[in-house]
Amino acid sequence: MSKHQGSEVYRKNIGVTDFGDVKILSKDRPWLLPSNRKLRHLQGISLRNLSVSPQASRSRGKTIDDESLPYALKTPAKIFAQREIPKLEHSRSSTELKSPLQKSSIPLRGESEAESSDNASSRPLNGKLRRRSTLNWTNASPRARQDKLENVVRERMAQTWFSLHCSDAEEPVYVSEVIEKAMNPSFRFFDLNVYGPMVTRQDELIIKFWTKTETMTNYKLLIEIQFCLRSLQFIGKSLENFHHPLPQNCVLFHLSDGIYTSFTDLPLDEPVLAAPNASKQTSSAQPTSSFDALMRLSNLDDCIQDALATRENLTSQINALLEEQKHSLDIVNASSQAEERLASISRALTKTRKTVRATESRRSELQFSLATRRSTITSHDTSIDGSQNHLKRAQGDVSRRKNARQEANVALTGQTRRVCEDLLAIYPIEPFDNKPLSFTIRGLHLPNAASTSSMEADPSVTAAALGFVAHIVHLLSLYLLTPIPYPPSPHGSTSTIVDPVSANMPSSAARTFPLFQKGAVAYRFEYGVFLLNSNIELLMSRQGSRMVDLRHTLPNLKYLLTVLATGKGELPARKRPGVQGPGNASTIHSPKMNGDMQTLGKKTRANGKLPEVQALNDG
Repeated sequence: MSKHQGSEVYRKNIGVTDFGDVKILSKDRPWLLPSNRKLRHLQGISLRNLSVSPQASRSRGKTIDDESLPYALKTPAKIFAQREIPKLEHSRSSTELKSPLQKSSIPLRGESEAESSDNASSRPLNGKLRRRSTLNWTNASPRARQDKLENVVRERMAQTWFSLHCSDAEEPVYVSEVIEKAMNPSFRFFDLNVYGPMVTRQDELIIKFWTKTETMTNYKLLIEIQFCLRSLQFIGKSLENFHHPLPQNCVLFHLSDGIYTSFTDLPLDEPVLAAPNASKQTSSAQPTSSFDALMRLSNLDDCIQDALATRENLTSQINALLEEQKHSLDIVNASSQAEERLASISRALTKTRKTVRATESRRSELQFSLATRRSTITSHDTSIDGSQNHLKRAQGDVSRRKNARQEANVALTGQTRRVCEDLLAIYPIEPFDNKPLSFTIRGLHLPNAASTSSMEADPSVTAAALGFVAHIVHLLSLYLLTPIPYPPSPHGSTSTIVDPVSANMPSSAARTFPLFQKGAVAYRFEYGVFLLNSNIELLMSRQGSRMVDLRHTLPNLKYLLTVLATGKGELPARKRPGVQGPGNASTIHSPKMNGDMQTLGKKTRANGKLPEVQALNDG
């Protein structure tokens, strides 16, 4: 077997009857023979170790050969350094390494004593042999280092793309994408089968690489290679297991069976499928097969020919029978087709009947639903007609009731004026000594809460005045039909008021607060006055009046009664019998209250004053 880029070829040994004995391809060997590599197998191209500027050859003083090796390996400085035995010293940088030059009288190897003395006299005996620095910019500034790195990047990094050309075409077959700023560009894989067999069956191709660095304005042609796929060298299935250095601007070809490259452009010889010992064969004839084997082959050939003839005979007989029975077969086929058609029609008829029955049932359901809806609509139309007639009658009643309501409101306003006039006549509230916001009720001065005059006032007079105020508030809540949150108990100078709202009072006695100072706790009396003023505030807010100060008891009450008694027209007369609410309102349903009001009315008409007021005037 001839060696060709590590590829395996088949081996055939002369004189061996087993022709199926071939060697299986190894995993690290290519699958394609060099002669079988075509452009249809090319899938991608990569470039490694990109170098835009050509490598400058270093000028040498002399040729590099074996004669210069002893001179390079045995320099006087190296021999002298080998004789030194430096001690181990710790250093912080390469500039602090100490290698003192000890004075030695031993001559160097290959020198005489005279030459050694001359060299010793010309060298410093106690000097330091400075170590050569391998970095020419070790002590450079960070700015210089950054500039150096940027220059390296600008020189080595480049934008690269390539184009593939065939020898018989002017235009490129394929143009790759541009790889930005890369030293080892790997281009996108491609498929050349779309260009037809005129391209995919060729094994020669021209590839051109174009590049541009940051310092260039236009792309320039970096590499132009005309290669043959048969001359490529296989380097492996992938680059992970390939550890050898690649040259500058090395082009890698990705074929279907692995990665190839071209270290030379010379095509290799084709493998010769011949026995390796063919050159050693003599001209004498060698036996290739025995007579028995040849006879067996002849018998086998006769059997095969007989089998072929029998097959032809059977084929002709079968065709003749088919031709004779063609009419019967056509009838059978037509009958089976008719039966199939009949079965399909029966299935379609059954399905259609089911659909018709479902449609009829659906139609009956819809008819019943429509009849139900028609009856419902008819009943609703009847009820709507009745509702419209009732609405017409109700509209007339509404207009009459609106007029009655307006008359009732007018009468209610008049009765409210009359009641407030009576209350102002029974409990006259007048200014006291021309002092601002200081009033008397039935001649009894009631100072405002938290004022200086309240401390100097007579407690009994204050208690009687608060009793009158509590009585007026109680009567106004009844006449105005306005419930008050803190109901008072008017008993003259011993009146009280209840707080049913607060939740921190355990018993009913604790919820009752006096409206008199004598024998009562001061804070409970003040809280009772506060509750009475809160009732007055609620009555004023229900009538649309605004209170200026909650502590002004008589001014707020005087203002409320004045607003309620103000109006146009004459006051209506009192309606009898019984005590009724303002206007044409229904009679108050409390029997006890009716009796109290009747008794109060009789006493008032008889004497013109309440019993408590009469007692105070007599006293």
